[in-house]
Amino acid sequence: LYHINTKYILIQFILLFISSKKKNSEREVERPTTLQMADESPKSIYDFTVKDIGGNDVSLSQFKGKTLLIVNVASKCGLTDANYKELNALYDKYKEQGLEILAFPCNQFLGQEPGNNEEIQQTVCTRFKAEFPIFDKVDVNGKNTAPLYKYLKAEKGGLLIDAIKWNFTKFLVSPDGKVFQRYSPRTSPLQFENDIQTLLGQASS
Repeated sequence: LYHINTKYILIQFILLFISSKKKNSEREVERPTTLQMADESPKSIYDFTVKDIGGNDVSLSQFKGKTLLIVNVASKCGLTDANYKELNALYDKYKEQGLEILAFPCNQFLGQEPGNNEEIQQTVCTRFKAEFPIFDKVDVNGKNTAPLYKYLKAEKGGLLIDAIKWNFTKFLVSPDGKVFQRYSPRTSPLQFENDIQTLLGQASS
């Protein structure tokens, strides 16, 4: 009886060993899938689709070859009037050369963009006379951060922390869809006009 039990235990041990090897082998086969997921991470801004102020999907791939200035905007901020004035000036001056300004309303900083999309659009068009595209209101920090802003912050971190610190943080994107530079809310749009000219020159060369 002892001999039979020993033989039975030995067989069970062998089966358990084979099963363990099989599971390890399966796990090894699964590893490339994880690597593939890493490979699928955004390679440029053109990999993103966002919603415009009307709720329509917009693939950023339609801006290929253009120089982009991406800004989180607010209507009731102390920086609002000056920034919209200079953004309008840049857009009027360079839109025919390939500059696009993409404005993303955000209400995360002291609730300074409280309106709904329709109200925001009316304010931007009538009060600020902006002609560049306005997109859906987004979160730029926190657990609900828009995927585009996760990418922007990962590509160009800020001083001390990567989080967006206030309204009118600007990201300048080169014609190949890569983040060229990040500017603080206190940096006015006209202060980096030379950078815009540089990227527009690259696009035309």
